[in-house]
Amino acid sequence: MEFFYRCTECDRQFDITPDRMLCPDCSQRQQPNRPLRGILEVGLRGELQGPWPAGATTLSLPYAELLPVEPRYFPAVPVGNTPLWEPARLRENLGRPKVFLKDDTANPTGSLKDRASLLVAAFARRHEITDVVVASTGNAASSMAGIGAAAGLSVKIFVPKSVPRAKLVQSLQYGAEVTVIDGTYDDACRSSLEYTDAHGGLSRNTGYNPLTIEGKKTVALEIFAQLGRMPDAVFVPTGDGAILGGVFKGFEDLIQLGLAGAMPTICAVQAEGSNAIYRALARGKFDDPIPANTIADSISVGVPANGRSVVKKLTQYGGHCVEISDAEILDAQHMLSAQSGLFAEPAAASSLAGLLRASDTVPQDAVTVLLITGTGLKDIDAATGRVRIPA
Repeated sequence: MEFFYRCTECDRQFDITPDRMLCPDCSQRQQPNRPLRGILEVGLRGELQGPWPAGATTLSLPYAELLPVEPRYFPAVPVGNTPLWEPARLRENLGRPKVFLKDDTANPTGSLKDRASLLVAAFARRHEITDVVVASTGNAASSMAGIGAAAGLSVKIFVPKSVPRAKLVQSLQYGAEVTVIDGTYDDACRSSLEYTDAHGGLSRNTGYNPLTIEGKKTVALEIFAQLGRMPDAVFVPTGDGAILGGVFKGFEDLIQLGLAGAMPTICAVQAEGSNAIYRALARGKFDDPIPANTIADSISVGVPANGRSVVKKLTQYGGHCVEISDAEILDAQHMLSAQSGLFAEPAAASSLAGLLRASDTVPQDAVTVLLITGTGLKDIDAATGRVRIPA
């Protein structure tokens, strides 16, 4: 299989190199306070060498042939192959017998972000890069710190002051160098890029580094392999759009390789207080950013880095975007826990809240996957409003 970078706007192709992050032509037209222009995706050409999916390997990567870094560079940490739950009680109470939960809380650091961090770490090792820098609201930070520890990398993290304490402690336990920014996630992103410009290192920033989306596509590959078919609908918690872009990319690869037919209906779920992609899809363009304000910190983004690309894909494939309130998110978090036994952080529970909001548009018997992107133990303070602590 041959891999290359392709601009999501002009289709220009590039070699995959550590110094290439954005398309040099399209990114020059970048406007302040707008989603990134010139986002690159990993393209592939060629044919599979055998049946897919292959059996599990020592790295738990049955999809390694579809990734642009050789398996020998991956650190020995079991990322991926997470469970696809069939939640009997939740199905009964929803009246939806074919709802599935893709449980990425089972990844080593408790979130889907490990998929991106694993590929970035492998790429760094392949090119003998020792320093990785990332900005995050918490999950990408703790993920890169943990996977970086397994890979023997030095990880520097920039987080906003609103980062949940559990995610901050997790990052520090893994040995990362953490800088807390007195500002928002967008401010942390700027600080991290200023740092790499001045001191070097490989940026793992979501969307900015093409390998983050490529790593996240593996969740779509697994859903297809576990179901033995394409789902009818997938609900994806959405902040900066990178997980959403990864889900589209994984299904696109399967279609390109002739393993599957049509794209599932993809529904992006955004919090009302962080809804830039929802607004852009409705209005046909990204307008002036509004400061993000939601309890779901993992999808709290004012300027979504991958916004332009995913709005294009949602339009191309007939996808949808719904916005939900923080109250709906917390209700869904409690419902998911009480009726399935899966405790998700608020952002992760938003996939269930999105299904409840959009229930009229999804047939009752549709094979529907809710993407659960992070464990509730990362932010227990957010969950206390729906439980009663005994004296």
